[in-house]
Amino acid sequence: MSSEDVSSGPHAAKGKGRARPEDFDERTPLLASGSGAHHDPEPAAPRRRRLFAKLLSVFLYTLSFCVLFFVIVLLIAYSYGSRASGISSDELIQRALVTRGPDRLDVLNVTGDGGIWVKVRGRVGLDAGGVIGVAAEENESYAKYWWKSIGRWGIEQLDTITVNLSTVDIFSKHDYLAEVVIPPLDLPLTADPPDNDGWLTEVTIPVYIQPTKNITALLRFAHESWRDGTMRVEAHVGRAAVRGGHLNESGWRSALSAVRTDVVSHVSMRVPHLPGLPRPGTHQPLPPASQLVTLTSFKLESNDSQLAVYANATAINPTPENFHYAAGPIPFTIALPAKNSSQQLIPVAAVHTAPFTLTHPNISVSLAGHILPLTMNASAAVSRVLANYVSARDSEVSVSCPLLPGFNVTATFPALRPKPRILRDVTIKNMKIKSGLNGGMLASGTVFARIVLPLGFHVGLNVSRVLPDVLVFDGAVPIQDKSSPAYIGDAPPAPPLPDPLPDRAFGHIRPDDWVPSMSFPIESGEHEGTAVEVYADMVDVPLEILPGRDRQFRNFVGKVIFSANGAVAGVQGVAAVAVDVQGLPLEHGEMELEGLPFRGRVRIGKDTLLL
Repeated sequence: MSSEDVSSGPHAAKGKGRARPEDFDERTPLLASGSGAHHDPEPAAPRRRRLFAKLLSVFLYTLSFCVLFFVIVLLIAYSYGSRASGISSDELIQRALVTRGPDRLDVLNVTGDGGIWVKVRGRVGLDAGGVIGVAAEENESYAKYWWKSIGRWGIEQLDTITVNLSTVDIFSKHDYLAEVVIPPLDLPLTADPPDNDGWLTEVTIPVYIQPTKNITALLRFAHESWRDGTMRVEAHVGRAAVRGGHLNESGWRSALSAVRTDVVSHVSMRVPHLPGLPRPGTHQPLPPASQLVTLTSFKLESNDSQLAVYANATAINPTPENFHYAAGPIPFTIALPAKNSSQQLIPVAAVHTAPFTLTHPNISVSLAGHILPLTMNASAAVSRVLANYVSARDSEVSVSCPLLPGFNVTATFPALRPKPRILRDVTIKNMKIKSGLNGGMLASGTVFARIVLPLGFHVGLNVSRVLPDVLVFDGAVPIQDKSSPAYIGDAPPAPPLPDPLPDRAFGHIRPDDWVPSMSFPIESGEHEGTAVEVYADMVDVPLEILPGRDRQFRNFVGKVIFSANGAVAGVQGVAAVAVDVQGLPLEHGEMELEGLPFRGRVRIGKDTLLL
């Protein structure tokens, strides 16, 4: 047997033969063990099963942890959500919503139906951590701190909510006051705000306000608020929708939403103290408009088509200093109470303000307009006001704004002080006294006077009739005597004589009816309005000898007869004048001014005394 056969046989000695390639694979050890024994490698399938089991264990542990964490977070969210949902709207607003300002208010527009667009700038924040109870506290347990920290973390992740409100209706204790429209707005959330206001976010939003047309309700609310010192209102919101995230944001935050209906909130605000007025809240009534508005100048001016009115006024500004309003022209109507009914108002003038801005503490406003066409009743009302104006008596007027139908404010039209002298240099030229057929005395002559209107009255003036009521004195009228009969109405019965009668007065002259007159414009002084000279001829007007003054009359006649130059007679009284004012739209073309006081003198010679 050859060596090849032996070596290749089945009984060949181990390690003696040369290894064949088919006896090796990738798992064959490179070196044999020290004993020379050879072990087979571990099967692959069991090892893979063991690796899968390990991975499955890790997954199950991880899944269990995630489920547990999700359940914990869900329980915490449910706990905080339940706590938040159980809070009333009032509590949410009072505890969570923090506002400062408004830092600035700009009136953007006033609509034709009385609505107001206002741009409001202020600072706002929502203390979400405080309202659901996750704000950090001192000396709290670790578990409680951990529990709250998850809530704070959730608030920080949500960051912002969007609030969308339906129309907000504002009510006082008794009445509906206004509706307010607010656009959707973002409210930033804060989990644990600091003590200062640095965490608040500045916002600027447009707001539309439509006040009620019930002016009585607004005035009642103003009076009650002033009396109590606090404005208290209820805000009713039909639907309030809250959504997570910013207004136009989409994502997981926007999926968080809540809706509340029929939300009612109570709001109160202190009435600010206005300089120059009593402090509100002392149960004092609301000051009248006359204490808030002061007429500083007044002017009437004639032109070919109308009588123009110009005025300047100042008003106390009750708004805060951060309220800004650049107003365009605002129309007003001026009305006067009728002669026999203070409830009936007669429109007499239409005016509008020039553009103005709000200044503090007072607002200065310029007005311009014209006198409206006047009926007979309106003419009497205007005459009464003008007579009061020149007699140092204030008058009441009513001011309304077409933008606020039904809104009327009673104001004071202040008279001139001191009382102006309208009738000046009154005398009776060529006066003659003679005996009548029935034994009475008759006086004739030309009444002369200058009519000088106050500064600011620059009108075309024609005096067509006069009605004097005169006391005649022996000598000049005593300076200390200020009594004079009053004239009331259109050619009324003679008014009562002064009681007691002035010293040295002996006669009374009063025509039974108006006396026709002529007037001529003259140049006026630097601080005067329109001036005219007036002439009126009296013919055989009764001269009544005052009761108990026959002796004074005989003394005066004696002076006239026995003096070469006659004697001086003083005249004092009041007069009514009928004037045609250029541009004043009157139905009957004239206006009657009553109660114009005058004082003068006249010289009577013996050739004019026919007894």
